[in-house]
Amino acid sequence: MKPLILMDFKSKRLFCVLRPLVQLHSRLDKAAKSMRKEDAPMSNCKVIALTNQKGGVGKTTTAVNLGIGLVKQGNKVLLIDADAQANLTMALGYSKTDDIPVTLSTLMQKIIENEPVDIQSGILRTDEGIDLIPSCVELAGMEATLIDTKNRDSILKTCINKVKQSYDYVLIDCMPSLGMLTINALAAADSVVIPNQPHYFSIKGLEQLLRSVSMVKRQINPKLRIDGILMTMVMPRTKITQTVISTVKNAYGRNIKVFDTQIPFSIRAVEATAEGKSIFAYDKSGKVAAAYEQFAKEVAEIGEKQRTQNRADRIR
Repeated sequence: MKPLILMDFKSKRLFCVLRPLVQLHSRLDKAAKSMRKEDAPMSNCKVIALTNQKGGVGKTTTAVNLGIGLVKQGNKVLLIDADAQANLTMALGYSKTDDIPVTLSTLMQKIIENEPVDIQSGILRTDEGIDLIPSCVELAGMEATLIDTKNRDSILKTCINKVKQSYDYVLIDCMPSLGMLTINALAAADSVVIPNQPHYFSIKGLEQLLRSVSMVKRQINPKLRIDGILMTMVMPRTKITQTVISTVKNAYGRNIKVFDTQIPFSIRAVEATAEGKSIFAYDKSGKVAAAYEQFAKEVAEIGEKQRTQNRADRIR
């Protein structure tokens, strides 16, 4: 015979009130755990914009070889070609950019028009183990489209947020100007790497670029930081190279890191780009490959320090 359970009227009313609250608490707890699981991998991804308002400073070459260098360390890396010239896309072997069915322009247009978008459909898996969202000439029209778009600064960020939980690093190769696409890249980025050739005109462009990054940080992305300035195509024996590097370090070195690694000038790097390969695939034993491998280690070290700091901030 089952024991008789007695419950007075007040207790029954209290139980009826508490039961929905307990159920609500359980649902909220499950939702919170689910959100934490989703957010954890996303917070580990670092988005880096490679930018310089001056062209011809080795920006695309750096995007390719930094990306491959990070892959060689065991990282999962996504490259984004945010330049209508599509140099990054061609540098990875996709010479006929107009024949690529889905590009960055396609994905951003769908987000602007609030249409369902599968970012994975626009990602190319390359032979060297790095992923790419390619570009084509259509991206040039995106500048004008963004001007009249709601939330125009965050379209690229929305695109990246849909896939960045799958990556350790996302590298954005920006166009050599401060247009809407570059502003989108800076709004989406955690940090900026500035490739800079040690020439006189590069110094003048650097000053303007730093003001632009400061403006974006102040008005759009307060978490944006500059990881450092990378000297590229360096010819150390020339006097102008030594003078420019010294000037940059004296002018900016106190507030902005000038990377220890310097990328030497080499015709092999130019040939690698023309062949649609990274320097690691084209000339793995050369001095440029060694320099980019060292540079990737510097970038990874900064990334790990920032991840450690982010984890400490979340615990607090």
